Amino acid sequence: MFEMTLRDTVLTVPGTALGVNSEVGTLRVVILHRPGAELQRLTPRNNDRLLFDGLPWVARAQQEHDVFADLLRSRGVEVLLLSDLLIEALASGAARMHGISAAVDSRRLGLPLAQELSAYLRTLDADDLGHVMMAGMTFNELPFGENEFSLVRRMHHGGDFVIDPLPNLLFTRDSSFWIGPRVAITSLALPARVRETSLTDLIYAHHPRFLGVRRAYESRSAPVEGGDVLLLAPGVVAVGVGERTTPAGAEALARSLFDDGLAHTVLAVPIAQERAQMHLDTVCTMVDVDAVVMYPNIVDSLSAFTISQKGDGVTISRAAPFVDAAADAMGIEKLRVIDTGLDPVTAEREQWDDGNNTLALAPGVVVAYERNVETNTRLADSGIEVLPIAASELGTGRGGPRCMSCPVARDPL
Repeated sequence: MFEMTLRDTVLTVPGTALGVNSEVGTLRVVILHRPGAELQRLTPRNNDRLLFDGLPWVARAQQEHDVFADLLRSRGVEVLLLSDLLIEALASGAARMHGISAAVDSRRLGLPLAQELSAYLRTLDADDLGHVMMAGMTFNELPFGENEFSLVRRMHHGGDFVIDPLPNLLFTRDSSFWIGPRVAITSLALPARVRETSLTDLIYAHHPRFLGVRRAYESRSAPVEGGDVLLLAPGVVAVGVGERTTPAGAEALARSLFDDGLAHTVLAVPIAQERAQMHLDTVCTMVDVDAVVMYPNIVDSLSAFTISQKGDGVTISRAAPFVDAAADAMGIEKLRVIDTGLDPVTAEREQWDDGNNTLALAPGVVVAYERNVETNTRLADSGIEVLPIAASELGTGRGGPRCMSCPVARDPL
């Protein structure tokens, strides 16, 4: 049986002890990002590049997100908003330099324009600087005249981005995740999202709330995204390998977690490399200590390679059915699977609409999108309390309640 070592005692900070060792322990603190001006930047010309399937009605998306946040608060969860954390962290001069350096790409802008833009950003207060870091900036919005030494400035159209917006900040799960008392800063695979980790890195490094928090896995090369990482049980981690997380990333994460005493078993789970199944949590999430909700089309085909620590190295088993490998690693007789129904059309529709992407607030209590009627009914029939929220606009970026939340503190199992 896995036991946390003394060095992994949950860190105590003012207010709440931070740490997460499962998907379903009672949720105490979570980071969300309320949709903002970055979504107003989406147009029919850029929404595909920025990974949105449509143009959300931003005001309605904000209303839906506010209801989500209020639901969590009503259940005793402390909600930390990423934009607030960012602006508060920017009170630090070192944080400002960190953020500006990440936002201004001299390789794309050229040195003259990059220097001028950086100098301007250094004059902004924390609110305005945070806005630019999240919502980006166009060439038309540059506050200074045309630089006669910048070919980049002369050749770009005014509506082009000098700093790209980050509309996918809504999905706070991906750029960091907690395991035990530590936070892991991930490496996002697609260009539209790469800079998101600079903001989470800045927040964890400079915000007083996270003073003293130690890092777990941190990679700048092999991609690992938080939506692919499921904490099945204390010491047992499943990692989806597909469109966003690479085999090298999964292996590097496993070795890092073993080295730090944060896990004893990592399951590498191959998933389809396609938009509909971009992360493991789009096809499977934990809803109780021994139960998952899973897309029925993959229940029989989903497999896992079991990676275990052996001395100073690791052993990797042959692929086995995921539900069997997970139960064995978790030390339970059977992993209970709640699927989304036998009707293949309904199952496919509800998987696309994030029916399998639930956020557990406690064992057997989950938040889910209300539109996935069949999935929610099957969850309820299986004894799971479902707290439904609207998602007509939030779903345009292909992410559900789990995608939109980064748990910072859960009661340990």
